[in-house]
Amino acid sequence: MAWEEPRKTGMQYRRVGNSGLHVSVLGLGGWLTFGGHVENELTFLCMKQAYDCGINFFDTAESYAGGQSEIVMGQAIKRYNWNRNDIVITTKLNWGGANGEVLVNNHGLSRKHIVEGLRASLKRLDLEYVDIVYAHRPDRLTPMEETVRAFSHVTETRGWAFYWGTSERSADEITEACGIAKQLGLVGPIVEQPQNNLLARKKVESEFQRLYTRLGIGLTTFSPLKFGLLSGKYNDSADAPPAGSRFAEGKDRFVSGMRNSYGNEDWKEMIGQATKLKPIADKLGVSQSQLSLAWCLKNPNVSAVITGVSRPEQVVENCQALKVLDKLTPEILAKIDAIVGKIELDPIRQD
Repeated sequence: MAWEEPRKTGMQYRRVGNSGLHVSVLGLGGWLTFGGHVENELTFLCMKQAYDCGINFFDTAESYAGGQSEIVMGQAIKRYNWNRNDIVITTKLNWGGANGEVLVNNHGLSRKHIVEGLRASLKRLDLEYVDIVYAHRPDRLTPMEETVRAFSHVTETRGWAFYWGTSERSADEITEACGIAKQLGLVGPIVEQPQNNLLARKKVESEFQRLYTRLGIGLTTFSPLKFGLLSGKYNDSADAPPAGSRFAEGKDRFVSGMRNSYGNEDWKEMIGQATKLKPIADKLGVSQSQLSLAWCLKNPNVSAVITGVSRPEQVVENCQALKVLDKLTPEILAKIDAIVGKIELDPIRQD
């Protein structure tokens, strides 16, 4: 259930799963931007703009910009002297990359890396604890019980995190982790962080259906604009990215890898679908970005949508998506489904 905080007009807040933790429905993430693509002073301004708009949820990871994303976020918290109880800070562990050379034990979800990795993250953030620590992608070489015991240890015993969750796990893997925690009397995950957008929706709308009611799992989703494809800036640019865009000029290793596949049939299909959404956005009097963000927020199982920005004004524009929610009538949603494809639920998963 969403509620309004009086001092932050317009922002809404939702509980993370069945926990008592409330996050703003829009979060600010540091992937591909903070500590790397965006210089530090601009990062500070983006975070301050988010805070002033009522965003209390800031997400990062040990691997983002080789640990620099955590460092610059921690510096922003200190610069603006924010009360720790007013903000929700989350980080993620698995890929390493910030703790020295990525050797055999400097990554993964072993007890060793979870303990050492989280301590290193807290040092970079200059914080005593994070609110949520995520298992950043699966580590199928480490027994699930070892991972669950380690996350229970850093939360329940050490207090270095209040809650833990998963990212890009399958429903079966999340169910297994919850089952092990219950069986052994340990702290289980409360949240999953999957990709979710108009072009990638099956997992959230179909595979995860039983997780919400049976296990009380919440969602903090990422990539609501599908790496910018749903923003409208790539409309009618199926063969090559437009000049000035991230895919045209971005130097990040991930972006460089994605650039190599730009223009293939899958990309052309996605850009074609995104382009067809523009008339709907125009009719509603909103941007394609706001339409895409509002569509993600329309799902009551989504606790928060993590956004990425490189300029403060993008934060303000994203927050305007909250005003679009009431415009997404069943008729409008049906028109969107006709373009991107409706997800048909598996009857077995509808309980």
